[in-house]
Amino acid sequence: MRYTLMQKFSALRRTLGRVCLTAALSCILAISAQAQGFMNVSEVQPGMTGYAKTVVHGTTIDTFPVEILGVMKNSGPSGDLILAKFSGPLIEETGGIAQGMSGSPVYINGKLLGAVAYGWSFTNSRVGMITPINDMLKLWNVPTKEEIRPFNARESSLIPIATPLMTSGFDSLSTAWMQSKLPNYNFMPVDTASASSDSTALPLEPGSSVAAAFVNGDMKMGAIGTVTYVDNDHIVAFGHPFLKKGSINYFMHNAYIFTVVNNLSSSFKLGSIGAEVGKITQDRGAGIGGQYGYLAPGIPVVIKARDTDTDTAMTKRVKIIEDNELTPVLAATTVYNTVNKTIDRTGGGTATLSYTIRSSNGRDKDIIRHNMYYSEDNINEKSIDELYNVLDILKHNEFIDYPILDINMTVDITQARKSATIVDASAAPVVVSPGDTVYFKVKLHPYRGVDEVKTMSFTVPKNQPLGDMTLEVRGGGVIPLPYLIEKQRYNLTDEIVQRLRHYKDFKELKKEIEKEDANNDLVIEILSQGVSMINENGTKVRKEKIRGKEPGTQAKDVVKPGKHAMGDDNPNDAKSSIPTPYIVKGDGQITIKVVTPEKRDAYLAKNHNINEAKAVIGDDTDGTSQDDELVKADKNGDDNKDTGKKDDKGNDKKPDKGQDKKSAEPIRTVDLDMFH
Repeated sequence: MRYTLMQKFSALRRTLGRVCLTAALSCILAISAQAQGFMNVSEVQPGMTGYAKTVVHGTTIDTFPVEILGVMKNSGPSGDLILAKFSGPLIEETGGIAQGMSGSPVYINGKLLGAVAYGWSFTNSRVGMITPINDMLKLWNVPTKEEIRPFNARESSLIPIATPLMTSGFDSLSTAWMQSKLPNYNFMPVDTASASSDSTALPLEPGSSVAAAFVNGDMKMGAIGTVTYVDNDHIVAFGHPFLKKGSINYFMHNAYIFTVVNNLSSSFKLGSIGAEVGKITQDRGAGIGGQYGYLAPGIPVVIKARDTDTDTAMTKRVKIIEDNELTPVLAATTVYNTVNKTIDRTGGGTATLSYTIRSSNGRDKDIIRHNMYYSEDNINEKSIDELYNVLDILKHNEFIDYPILDINMTVDITQARKSATIVDASAAPVVVSPGDTVYFKVKLHPYRGVDEVKTMSFTVPKNQPLGDMTLEVRGGGVIPLPYLIEKQRYNLTDEIVQRLRHYKDFKELKKEIEKEDANNDLVIEILSQGVSMINENGTKVRKEKIRGKEPGTQAKDVVKPGKHAMGDDNPNDAKSSIPTPYIVKGDGQITIKVVTPEKRDAYLAKNHNINEAKAVIGDDTDGTSQDDELVKADKNGDDNKDTGKKDDKGNDKKPDKGQDKKSAEPIRTVDLDMFH
């Protein structure tokens, strides 16, 4: 008992010690602020004059005059702002406060007042606002980690001085795609050059240029601003939020300024992203803050792209930041850019891709996928859709945090159209028991090629109910027509279907992602009861038209709408699949009779040959668009009537006794060896 009380006393003493230490640190910070010569907002008077520091050429720090006009109470995201007027030869040269000057420290009477941060739209940027330094220093003491929506001051007339997004190694197509995925940030990417000093780490001081980077390595992307204050290894900069992400890990880099570019809307600093020198850990209303000399881990991404037509190959290695929203976009953008530069063209073709996403939480959470895509218009963009969607699903899953260790992706591109259509399929035997094997022959017609026959087998589940079992033979990227009909019947959009789909845990979600059929897979699976294309009365088979539908660009399309998400309480995951060198289009259905072993044996004893069932194949007129929805049903049902069939001996084929002639399946006898 005494030992327990002593433990509690020690714990209480440690807690009180931490409280006292925190209070002491706060006092030291306040005293330090006075010792360093900071000016409080309460000291500011209209008419005060001083200067600001920034870089407009290379790494040399210049100054320009500042005149205080007044204080704007509670006008900024973190409190008061100070209204000021800027002048002097440097301001005349730059045409006003240029993008990239945000964070420029302002000194009044030798004291640091704050950072140039805001202006008004539709002005010449010679009047703007200053964020007080005391608000910026609070960035060093934020204890929580959270995600915050981006600051959207553009909805009013008061705007932060925009920070340029310098890019190196990216082309305009890839950055335009990135902008389309992140429209709320109003990014303005600027392609820039490299400087000879980019590989040299330089110390940071007030007025120095600094970059908060998303991507570094063989490609670079980041925002350039100005350092406001440095205290040993801690810095604050910008004076306004960059993306207002809260706790974050941007890469802190040196920056070299080539010049200031003047345009009709506003001026901006054109600079290069130099050596990585630290990490930006806070992005909030008063600016950004971080540590010099401590590098952010980031996510290594390796991209290997190859143009198989020209035998051109390219490997790029980059590091991107870890963020639920930005990571999927940045990873896909770097792949898109590498593919663009490798094939050096636009237009259609076929992409064969494979990728591995490794989790920092263990190999059991890694994702490994392969797939094929075809596009007539833009195979470059098509090659990144799936990676973006899968990363987006992983980073926003509802079960676990998913930190990424690294990403590796390989993409092969050709202008050739590597697609094939299912033109025929047959199965034997037609009468089986649970646990039996059904053998398939599937004939594929490659685009402008010679027909090929693929052999497969399907094992009937041991718990399969007795009666008719309809098997769907389809390409991996095809949504079977009956499910499209069901969606149409109940007016279910993809969004609604996705909401109906639930996973019990991350393990199930991971399995669904990895086991999702690839577009080049040939798949056999059981079709749910009630959605068959075969009429209930069995009098005839209706032939429908369908075209292959591959996953689209939205995250919800990566995993096709669940086939059992429409009320089926007894899903059956039995499936057989094989890879092919083609994107497989089209589908068909074969009905197999499932009976008891006794009835099966009796049927086989009566019918000495193994019977074969022919599939009802959906029409696929041209298959040129992967986004085409179902086409209206072909009303010419008579086309499916099977007349004049001959058996192996050339005699007219007759249905079995007891089987209605009108409802007879197209059946012929075959030798089992044909499937070997």
